[in-house]
Amino acid sequence: MQKVGFFRSIHVKFVLIYILLIVVAMQIIGLYFARELEETLKTNFTTSVKDRMNLVEFSVREEMMKDRSPDDPSLEQSLRTVLSGFNSEDINEIRVIDAKYKILATSELGNQSLVRQRSMEDSVRRSISSETFYENINFDQASGERVMVRVTPIMNNNMEVIGALYVTANIEKVFKQINDINQILAGGVAVSLAITVIIGIFIARTFTRPISDMRRQAQAMAQGNFSRKVHVYGDDEMGQLAIAFNHLTNQLQESQSTTESEQRKLASVLENMTDGVISTDRKGRVSLINDSALIMLRLTRDLVLNRPITSILGLEQEYTFEDLIQVKDSIALDFSTEKEPYILRATFSVTQRETGFVNGLIVVLHDNTEQEKIDMERREFVSNVSHELRTPLTTMRSYLDALAEGAWKNEDIAPSFLRVTQTETERMIRLVNDLLKLSRMDSKEYELNTEWVEFNHFFNSIIERFEFSKSQNVHFKRLLPSADLFVEIDTDKMTQVIDNIISNALKYSPDGGDVRFGVTTSGTYIKVMISDDGMGIPKANVNRIFDRFYRADRARSRAMGGTGLGLAIAKEMIIAHGGKIWAESEEGKGTTIFFTLPFEQQEEGEWD
Repeated sequence: MQKVGFFRSIHVKFVLIYILLIVVAMQIIGLYFARELEETLKTNFTTSVKDRMNLVEFSVREEMMKDRSPDDPSLEQSLRTVLSGFNSEDINEIRVIDAKYKILATSELGNQSLVRQRSMEDSVRRSISSETFYENINFDQASGERVMVRVTPIMNNNMEVIGALYVTANIEKVFKQINDINQILAGGVAVSLAITVIIGIFIARTFTRPISDMRRQAQAMAQGNFSRKVHVYGDDEMGQLAIAFNHLTNQLQESQSTTESEQRKLASVLENMTDGVISTDRKGRVSLINDSALIMLRLTRDLVLNRPITSILGLEQEYTFEDLIQVKDSIALDFSTEKEPYILRATFSVTQRETGFVNGLIVVLHDNTEQEKIDMERREFVSNVSHELRTPLTTMRSYLDALAEGAWKNEDIAPSFLRVTQTETERMIRLVNDLLKLSRMDSKEYELNTEWVEFNHFFNSIIERFEFSKSQNVHFKRLLPSADLFVEIDTDKMTQVIDNIISNALKYSPDGGDVRFGVTTSGTYIKVMISDDGMGIPKANVNRIFDRFYRADRARSRAMGGTGLGLAIAKEMIIAHGGKIWAESEEGKGTTIFFTLPFEQQEEGEWD
């Protein structure tokens, strides 16, 4: 997590906000205090000057209204005496001016030359003409100090203006006093701010320390560490928040444990599923795939993840991701090649929220190749059985219809028709019997009545039986070992196996051809060989001769009464005895059938 900058820290912000609030509060208080203090001091100063000027005004008015005798001092002398008795540090000068703006007296010794001159002060003229007092604070350019000027009209008993009293007072001391008080107040504010900063830092720590602990805990939780807990510093809101955060940590730890457990279970299920499972995101890109699906698709994980599901399944030409969401039935995926069939079946399931928002798609893949093979073999089997039964039945119907129409009366034709009908009936009986045998083998409803026999003697007796009863010019050649080879077999079923193989060899052997018989040993097995000089089987079809109803030459086989099930039955019986059977053939040169059987070795065999 990125480190928080100094000025972005909530601790610094809290202290700054706290200081700003204190500064604003103190500024408001200071401004109010300074203004009120200034107004109060100015008012007190003005009141003091006014009270003293009232006394001066009274004395001056008495002197100006007094009837003077020749022996009395002049008005100017009397006024000078009155003014000299009112000296004060605050009052700079007092002037007495008559109604015609002539200066009658002044208390300032340096301005005695102004006596008997007209006053040029505009404030004096304004006060006398308006019969009201005038008061103002002016700035003295000479001294650089502020001076209060007050002009009070002097009224006689008839309320007529007889003059004015002009006073200048040094009010600068009041402002200096205000400045001194403001400096004291500023110093107090500075000290208060310093104390406020210290207190603010400690107060901020009481809020930010739990938050910092929670931040560190959140970072630890992001890394998967749920063991750390937030310290609870009190029972206030922050303490309750810390308790709630610790509770949240416990809940997340339990949830993560549950989630991890479920994920492990899901991963175990997915990995052990024989079916392939693919999960996509809401855009149709593969986000999860198990090993079974990779094996089925024959791809690697890095080639699948984050790729569109339609491309992975080879459906981009027929379907879009939106189409797959709507698909209800499974889809067959044909990956077959010329060499082997390979068919998968895909089932789609949509994952979505309760609101209906689609989160993705789950695809389950099932290898349907064997099922398709079984279905194909079943269809082919039904078709072959139907065909094999229909042929004799059609022949029998034709001959029976002919007999029913009167052919039975013809002594030359009727016996022939009956023989054909009898032959086709026997053929159907053989076919049904062979089918029943295969059915019992498929359902494992048969038992082998085994016994120990010496295989060379057993095999040779079967060969001699065919050699004595053969009707065609075919030579038998034996390549049998002299040593005894004991095998545990069901003699009836093994006789049927060898009979089927020798019968096929004789069917396809030309006149004058050879049929060869051989037995060899390999480990704990004997290998039996029966070979002919027939027309052979194409290489591509050699492995199919053990399939049910398969014939290399259908016309010849059917003409000889074959059902196409002999080698299929032989294969099932050999497998039941614990061996295996196969064929090797070269077209135009003949076919060799091999099969193996387990045996108990007595001594090392020798060839005759």
